[in-house]
Amino acid sequence: MSIDAASLRATTATTRTAVRRKRSTAASIGLHAALVVASLIAVFPVFWVLVVSFKPDDKAIEPTPTLFADSTVDNYWDVLSGAKGSFLSWFGNSVLIAALTTVLGVLLAATTAYAASRFRFPGRGWLLLSFLVVQMFPFAVLIVPLYNILLALGLQGSALGLVLVYCSTAIPFCTYMLKGYFDGIPGEIDEAGRVDGLSPFGVFWRLVLPLARPGLAVTAFYSFIVAWSEVAFASAFLSAEDRSKTLAVGLQVFVQQNRAEWGHLAAASVLVAIPAVVVFYLVQRFLVGGLTAGSVKS
Repeated sequence: MSIDAASLRATTATTRTAVRRKRSTAASIGLHAALVVASLIAVFPVFWVLVVSFKPDDKAIEPTPTLFADSTVDNYWDVLSGAKGSFLSWFGNSVLIAALTTVLGVLLAATTAYAASRFRFPGRGWLLLSFLVVQMFPFAVLIVPLYNILLALGLQGSALGLVLVYCSTAIPFCTYMLKGYFDGIPGEIDEAGRVDGLSPFGVFWRLVLPLARPGLAVTAFYSFIVAWSEVAFASAFLSAEDRSKTLAVGLQVFVQQNRAEWGHLAAASVLVAIPAVVVFYLVQRFLVGGLTAGSVKS
């Protein structure tokens, strides 16, 4: 039996209002105090990294830390100017790899998920099961076989090889997620498109994909984060040259065995986080919709 979405939302709102009325003042104060404390605990590490990024390396870690004493922007200037590492080269490599991973991963996951959702073909169940099994293996176990595959293909040390590796880890999760969205889109839409003369790919591209925007946003953000912040695969599969590194790998130059440049590391970390925050801001309205889409059947 289908549930009207508007009725469900109205019932939920009424229930929440009733719960608020039953909650005592002391319980409300305690609840909000706990939320404030939890928020401060979550935000403090990020805030402290920001504070350290404005301090010289010798002042970054002190027995009695201070907030704004000896603050300077020299760390950011050193990082961006290339005086400390090849940050701009790392940034360009990361943007290229993350963009290719996002586009290729979402495209392949969307087409695979649509086929698994709409068509019945031999091996369909095994295909979905294989995606689930791949997700069970930790990254460390996959490094050696993936390295041998890239070596055989002549892609070891190249950005394209790393993109294919990231896609192999992102596509299974994205496929499962998008299949759920496609399952929630009525099949009558496909039939109406075919009646209007659209090909199966035309139905998928012009009718189904626009309705699955929240799911596409979630999978695109996931694919981007996988490629943007991953370290193990990038360290193993990219060239050892400094200019060939990604941002996540390049940050290691600030912490060596005999020295640690905490101020420069914090400044670089803040700069690395900015693109991820920007991408999240651009897709956040779709992410919110993606969390609730498919929870009710209209």
